[in-house]
Amino acid sequence: MKTNKKQIVRSWALAMTVLFSLQGCRKNEAPQQDAAGTPEKSASASTAQVWPSYINTQFNHSDGTFTYGEASADFGGATLQGWNESRAWISGNWARATLMPNSVSNGLISQVDISDGSAYEADFKIRFHSDFDWSRGGKVGFGFLIGEGNTGCDVPTDGNGGSLRLMWYNTGSRVFFQPYVYHRDMAGPCGDTFNKSYPSAGSLAKGATYNVHLYVKSNTGSNKNGWVQVRINGTTVLDQAIRWTTNDAQRLINRLSFHNFRGGKDVAVWGSSQTSYIYFDDLVVNKISN
Repeated sequence: MKTNKKQIVRSWALAMTVLFSLQGCRKNEAPQQDAAGTPEKSASASTAQVWPSYINTQFNHSDGTFTYGEASADFGGATLQGWNESRAWISGNWARATLMPNSVSNGLISQVDISDGSAYEADFKIRFHSDFDWSRGGKVGFGFLIGEGNTGCDVPTDGNGGSLRLMWYNTGSRVFFQPYVYHRDMAGPCGDTFNKSYPSAGSLAKGATYNVHLYVKSNTGSNKNGWVQVRINGTTVLDQAIRWTTNDAQRLINRLSFHNFRGGKDVAVWGSSQTSYIYFDDLVVNKISN
């Protein structure tokens, strides 16, 4: 029996419709949920992708290990990359990150896929344990990754990515926060601090609570019409126009970083012989524009 030509065309059209429907699933779409209202798991048994655009958590869990499941729920149901339960703890409804001794880049280093957006803001509280060893310094707290999310002394000369994070830094006479930014026009070889610090004089205090506000706005094309803002305890530390990227395909903010570690690369310079703790509370992340 010969196949009718119209039947072939209909079959081909149906197949293409199914194919494009599958390919058309976008990052910002919510995943399907099971009967319990939780995201379905993929065949690999990993949690289905969720890309939150708003996060509001006070880390209200019982004291003990800050589990992956608890953290994922706190971060809007998202999949967490790099979450290490052995270095994550809840203490008095504060999230605690553990920094390991005698090493660098050895703390709680995670990131969360968030809904792609051209402007985001974040607020959170941070305090260092009363016995915290400042050593030379390190990356700390929440931040934003743009496009390819350049970090690690990967200067984005190709215009494909950028990032905003915080550091604490110890000069030997002062300890302070400083912005740590990767953007298209940075000189290198590592993150740009814009020679800004908080406090502008004196030092951070162990055990004190600091309120951090971050704001990031993408630029368009090769224009310097993006924005970066850092405020700590109501004091403006950095607030200026910036050119994050020059590739419009990589211009959007797409990940929330949670990077807590000593370094730098040289253990002799940046390391510490102590195990140290940093605490976080009242995290709010908000997408302002698509």
